[in-house]
Amino acid sequence: MSTPTGRADWRHWGQTPAGEAIHLYTLALPGGVQATLTDFGATLVGVCVPDRRGVLGDVVLGHDQPGPYADHATSPYFGATVGRYANRIAGGQFPLDGHVYRVPPNDGDNALHGGPQGFDHRVWHGETRVEAGRPAVTFTRLSVDGEMGFPGNLRVTVTYTLGELDGAHTLEIDYHAVTDAPTVLNLTNHAYWNLMADPSRGVLEHELTVHASTFTPVRAGGIPTGEVRPVAGTPFDFRTPRPVGERVDAPDEQLTLVGGYDHNLVLDGTGLRLAAVLHDPHSGRELTIHTTEPGVQVYSGNFLDGSVTGKHGQVYAKHAGMCLETQHFPDSPNWPDFPSTRLDPGQTFTSRTVHTFRVR
Repeated sequence: MSTPTGRADWRHWGQTPAGEAIHLYTLALPGGVQATLTDFGATLVGVCVPDRRGVLGDVVLGHDQPGPYADHATSPYFGATVGRYANRIAGGQFPLDGHVYRVPPNDGDNALHGGPQGFDHRVWHGETRVEAGRPAVTFTRLSVDGEMGFPGNLRVTVTYTLGELDGAHTLEIDYHAVTDAPTVLNLTNHAYWNLMADPSRGVLEHELTVHASTFTPVRAGGIPTGEVRPVAGTPFDFRTPRPVGERVDAPDEQLTLVGGYDHNLVLDGTGLRLAAVLHDPHSGRELTIHTTEPGVQVYSGNFLDGSVTGKHGQVYAKHAGMCLETQHFPDSPNWPDFPSTRLDPGQTFTSRTVHTFRVR
């Protein structure tokens, strides 16, 4: 008897406003579990996994067509690969080897997710394959010296692999990059998860666990203060499972500054280890995240306001989805005590995040 094999397909999906072709990639496993992606932004478009009754549902916010992904007003980084620097850089500038580099601000005075034309707004080169029955797609691009103000020619690959293990389903994301000049680099995926597969119900009843004993508090604009503060006694203590909405509106200065959760939690341990667990008690779906990164940005979809319409005409209101962005810390190039995001010639940047889907 042959071993069931996944498949990896692609098709033309549209074009950018500049006329570049955009493609949609489908990674599928026997039984209907699949991930869809596009080479525009190396973006995760959808993930269909079963609930406790075996009913498949799409647990990622996004769009049915490529057009909205090209406008941050209609797609606030839904599922995108963000870089060259994920999260915020204060004032859109950072020092490196005696020179101050400037990234165009796109979040007030700050640079967010690599600037207004970051990795999420670029067309990548995609290649599919199936190895040992596991379908995958690798996206590659060259970020040229000076792109969005960052130094060095940076060659980047992001590989998504769909798999199955002991009755669970996995979506692995592997990042790889090299540079020809000193630069800074922080990559992540910006998926908005809704494990109920019903954005109208939101995520406030999802239960979240994060293996983090400290977090990096922020000032106005979501910029770190430089402090690393214990989560004990704060609304940021998710070391045991808690509903996302239990304390999201608590009278806490940190929550008030950004309208809920939009903070970097400092993960315990090193290497590929358990970072977070998100569970929807209604559907039974559970997402477990392992990562090699030192932090995870917990974002409760505070800035979704009903102005964005997504898949199947769904309106994305506040808290319709939440992000768990595995990353280095925000604004690290301006804080020497934070884990370094510097990448030099001769070095290879690697990062790995594994999403595992189960039901219980």
